Amino acid sequence: MANLKDIRDRIKSVKSIQKVTKAMKMVAAAKMRRAQENMEQARPYSSRLT
Repeated sequence: MANLKDIRDRIKSVKSIQKVTKAMKMVAAAKMRRAQENMEQARPYSSRLT
């Protein structure tokens, strides 16, 4: 059975991973929003080409 120190270390590790995951999600959301804005801006040009 894991002792108390191991459990505390594991909890810290999981919290750290959660923070990293949240940051990655925020970056991905910002990139997606930027890509969608670029797509919307290009729509008039693409509709004229087709």
